[in-house]
Amino acid sequence: MRPTSTGLSVPASNFVGMQMVQETFDDLGLALADVTFVVVDLETTGGSPSGAQITEFGAVKVRGGEVLGEFQTLVRPSTPIPPFISVLTGITNAMVADAPGIRTVMPQFLEFARGSVLVAHNAGFDVSFLKAAARETGQAWPGFAVIDTVRLARQLVHKDEAPNHKLSSLARLFSASTTPDHRALHDARATVDVLHGLIARVGNLGVHTLEELQSYTSRVSPAQRRKRFLADAMPSAPGVYVFKDGRGEPLYVGTATDLRRRTRTYFTASESRRRMTEMVALAESITPIVCATALEASVRELRLIAEHKPRYNRRSRHPERSVWVKLTAEPFPRLSIVRTVRGDGAHYAGPFASRRTAEAAVTALHEVVPLRQCTRRLSARATGGSACVLFDLGRCGAPCIGEQTVEDYALVAEQAVSALSGSSREVMATLRARLDELAEQERFEEAGTLRDRMMALVRAAARAQRLRPLTSTAGSRAPP
Repeated sequence: MRPTSTGLSVPASNFVGMQMVQETFDDLGLALADVTFVVVDLETTGGSPSGAQITEFGAVKVRGGEVLGEFQTLVRPSTPIPPFISVLTGITNAMVADAPGIRTVMPQFLEFARGSVLVAHNAGFDVSFLKAAARETGQAWPGFAVIDTVRLARQLVHKDEAPNHKLSSLARLFSASTTPDHRALHDARATVDVLHGLIARVGNLGVHTLEELQSYTSRVSPAQRRKRFLADAMPSAPGVYVFKDGRGEPLYVGTATDLRRRTRTYFTASESRRRMTEMVALAESITPIVCATALEASVRELRLIAEHKPRYNRRSRHPERSVWVKLTAEPFPRLSIVRTVRGDGAHYAGPFASRRTAEAAVTALHEVVPLRQCTRRLSARATGGSACVLFDLGRCGAPCIGEQTVEDYALVAEQAVSALSGSSREVMATLRARLDELAEQERFEEAGTLRDRMMALVRAAARAQRLRPLTSTAGSRAPP
């Protein structure tokens, strides 16, 4: 159809009724055959929107290989077209003298392209001019998804096929029905044929959705793409995922707030870790374990890694090396550092990444809570012997020699439990006061040491708070 003066080459009633693709796509991706593309080309008075203006729009709307409509119009710029631009494009000042201005054309183009995916050859150039025109005319930029045929061609077209990736060279390679000649609509039509040729190539490589086309890179192997179906059955829920080999042995265990979205990334360019690429090559299945919360997923992940020690969980293969601070369950409880949480009635805080941080938290607690620090087990009626120096310093009530009853000591133990649970403002306030006192005395090294110990205790208490809802299921296990 011959373009009209308004720039629309199809009746407005027809293009308003055309099926538009949704602006957001579900996690599985939108099939390319169902995507509405608007292939656009612009002619301008220069190379940058900061000092140049649009002189011509050309756009073709296609879906499933069928042309749905075209948009073409000259645009009258506010400044003269430079002579060398007229030589290049064939567009003269006389040709645009009676053309509509950008304030008329830009709203029409946005209406034509609404709900589509923009395509351009060297898209950065065209999109930058379109965004500048939208700002100039007070139009909100819709945030189009954009496909750049130059970027795709650089990954799909080899030097022995075409001398370069210019539109003219690619148009010859893909036998375009229109020869590009620096007129906007002709170049847009040629780009449509180039787009279809490139889509055919990526289709042979297993790319069939818009999401995959947007993230396509030749760095992702065909074998990696072929396995993306493994993620298709994943639910959109928080949980743990387990990659397994052909024998059903766990290769890798991970957590996700959205299992489907996370596992799909292993089959795209966003996954660049060499060991994960190797893992995906070996994987034959993915098992999801849906959890009520992300916290529960983290706990299950640790248990599964500890049990199976998957070869590709390099950083987390030995969670048993984590340590916990334990307030023992005995008449006169004391703090100790352990590697295992048991159902023995004791209070645990952690886990800590290292014994050193656990020791720092214990030291901070001993600073303000007069717990005994001796390691022998005391009966409820401990008497006799001599007390250690902590008694003389007022930092222990000496239950070891009968100076403190079980009932009195229980009050001290409650302070420790509160501090380890993150609910003792008194203990933290005392530590902070001591920190301020050291700073005022300019004992900065001691203050720094106390600060580090205090932070270790605070982090332990925070972990204890997060894990408390799961203590009732501490012994549960979800098999992969």
